Amino acid sequence: MSDLNFHHLRYFWAVAHEGNLTRAAEQLHVSQSAVSVQIKKLEEDLGHALFERRGRQLHLTEAGRLALDYADTIFDLGGELVGVLDERASAERQRLRVGVLATLSRNFQVGFLGPAFGREDVDLVVRSGGLEELIRRLEAHQLDVVLATQAPARDDESAWVPHRIDEQPVSLIAHPELRRRRRRLRTLLSDEPLVVPTVESSIRTGFDALVEQLGAKPRIVAEIDDMAMLRLAARAHEGLSVIPPIVVKDELDEGSLVELARLPDLVETFFAITVPRRRPNPLLQELVAGARARSRRVGSAPL
Repeated sequence: MSDLNFHHLRYFWAVAHEGNLTRAAEQLHVSQSAVSVQIKKLEEDLGHALFERRGRQLHLTEAGRLALDYADTIFDLGGELVGVLDERASAERQRLRVGVLATLSRNFQVGFLGPAFGREDVDLVVRSGGLEELIRRLEAHQLDVVLATQAPARDDESAWVPHRIDEQPVSLIAHPELRRRRRRLRTLLSDEPLVVPTVESSIRTGFDALVEQLGAKPRIVAEIDDMAMLRLAARAHEGLSVIPPIVVKDELDEGSLVELARLPDLVETFFAITVPRRRPNPLLQELVAGARARSRRVGSAPL
């Protein structure tokens, strides 16, 4: 067997993680045929087929799964090497690459990242996207941390670890006019039109369970998965909005919105998702510790 060609291995690694030649070629900025040729050469060098095609899908063979395990280790170490050398080349500056779930509360993001804003010794890069895409970037060492309100399901091959850093209460938010009439929670939920998160949200799961427990019959007029849009809806909507108060903190502070009722046993949990590193990012450790300290001060339950 000839010496291993790491260029060929990189192409194989990209296809194995994408599960698709077209997406891998787009990521690598080459043609699909070029990717196929490089993988074919790698298979010839190794003496084993790495993929088998089932219909339009590519699946790893047993040799392919073994090769991927080694490739993950090789490129993880390479990513760490680049990071360590980069840190030494700019020892006076700290770099933090943050991925945030596109639907995440902007106020929470500002609260978490606030200590890094305006620091002359910090290069801060923030990218938003879907959770699956962000986790891929994290595992490829393109991000240092992902901020999310859910921890994706893990398996034996998952390299990342979710850290619970905060829990925020969820409340019924409305305009001040609705506060004039004192009503029980069940009555509020049944009488007023409601704007709620979508069914994929952990908040919605807890809210539906609470409604069933109370025997309320809510009149839902809108379901929204984006916290920024939920915030706008709460400001424009004449009824009730099911939302964490942190999302509308500015409106609550100025009095344009009020918290009518805190929903019992209902919280939104925030996670910082990382991958183990030989040299943990000190700025990230500082921000996580700060978030947990703030959570303890307001009576939340951090990990």
